[in-house]
Amino acid sequence: MARERSSIACVCIACGSMLAGCATRTDLPHASAAPLAKVRREDALWLERVSFGLDSASLESYRELGRDQFLERQLHPGEAALPAPIAAEIAALEVSHAVPAKWLADVNAENKVINAMPDGTDKEQARKALNERGNRLAYEAIRRDLLRAVYSPAQLQEQMVWFWLNHFSVFQYKANLRWLVGDYEERAIRPHVFGHFKDLVMASLEHPAMLQYLDNNQNAVGHINENYARELLELHTLGVGGGYSQQDVQELARVLTGVGINVGDSPKLRPELQRLYIRSGAFEFNPARHDFGAKTLLGHPITGAGFGEVKDAVSLIVSQPACARFVSRELAIYFVADNPPAALVERMAQTFMRTDGDIGAVLYSLFMSHEFDAALGAKFKDPTRYVVSAIRFAYDGRPISNTRPMLNWLNGLGEAPYGRQTPDGYPLTELGWASSGQMSRRFEIARAIGAGNAGLFDPEEGAAASATGFPQLSNRLYFEAVEPFLAARTKDALNRASSQQEWNTFLLSSPEFSYE
Repeated sequence: MARERSSIACVCIACGSMLAGCATRTDLPHASAAPLAKVRREDALWLERVSFGLDSASLESYRELGRDQFLERQLHPGEAALPAPIAAEIAALEVSHAVPAKWLADVNAENKVINAMPDGTDKEQARKALNERGNRLAYEAIRRDLLRAVYSPAQLQEQMVWFWLNHFSVFQYKANLRWLVGDYEERAIRPHVFGHFKDLVMASLEHPAMLQYLDNNQNAVGHINENYARELLELHTLGVGGGYSQQDVQELARVLTGVGINVGDSPKLRPELQRLYIRSGAFEFNPARHDFGAKTLLGHPITGAGFGEVKDAVSLIVSQPACARFVSRELAIYFVADNPPAALVERMAQTFMRTDGDIGAVLYSLFMSHEFDAALGAKFKDPTRYVVSAIRFAYDGRPISNTRPMLNWLNGLGEAPYGRQTPDGYPLTELGWASSGQMSRRFEIARAIGAGNAGLFDPEEGAAASATGFPQLSNRLYFEAVEPFLAARTKDALNRASSQQEWNTFLLSSPEFSYE
């Protein structure tokens, strides 16, 4: 780890040297005349890890409540109030009023009309217009996620939304998922991020975004599709080496037959099947497509009871010790270390088993552990955490009006929301993000933010900007929670800055800002 941090420091300092050269500072940042209530390094790092990055509001809340009560409030956020301008922006988005069943029905009908049109300009324009609408809805979902990540006081909740969206990953560019990703986050993921893991698995299983992405809408008796069953075991619950076999994948696929999507008329069923039919929005369990034969999953019999088989199978899977260990380790990798301490993972897994998969309880055991404290300052930020933390620190609660630059940066860094084509989600470890190319891109992002010309205050629709966006990084928050803990090499680079813009750039691209 020390060697990796040293190499990153060299990249950052080299990038800084391109701007600073041998220049001497002309206007150094200085602290306010008011007394500073400096924080302990371990408190600043703990808060930064539990949140998406430091800002004055989170620091003040931490001081007021103390660590225990702050964590309790984060784990039980209730209806966390966003700043009024941000809440208004989100409420105005069409995706915030999603009706996925209607949207899917409409897009299916529109596709039929377009497919029936003769080839030519009119058909191309109609297809383009439909694609643009899907792209806009997906972007609105991303915009909402980014605004919440930057401004919500429920910072741990927003991190867990990102974590579970990555764990139960879907790809917006497959089929009609662009119309669904916003609702997937809002209804399948967000309500369950601190609840019981079984409920989260079931919510993702019943959402049309997951069913379409992993092809379970094509899974029917006599035409088995194993895609979702395999990923449900390998990526969502038990993990590689979790004690299941290919036979278990096949048996689970049979259990999942009939679980699919319907935005049209309900099927005509024989009387004995009608009572087993389930329809909720675009989700459907069609017993006529279900395999009612006897099945054995993980050594346990699954009886032919329609959708009840699915519930029984999920309960069986998430009750396995392998599931508790797999989920606990993934959480520990994200929050603690790329190779988390085995003792911590085991305690988290025991909490998982004891509480029937209570995610909040597992997280509490993680954040209050001595292993978590020991790892502070050594976890490399993935692109999302880097970009969001930079905006939180640079603007410290000031509302931005345009999130497209943030999305462009995440695209450039390779971690665009809903952009992972494969179902394994983005990497959670430093190895996936600490290349020299990545660090150079981060420097360019730091320079764009630090110079105030990143476009964050340009209107979304391209009109002239109504406000300037120069950040004031040399503020009270910096002197209280950042400056006391900077390495001598970083302070030296900052002292060489020839302007406030360069000073901002050097700080946001420093090794300290890439680790938490």
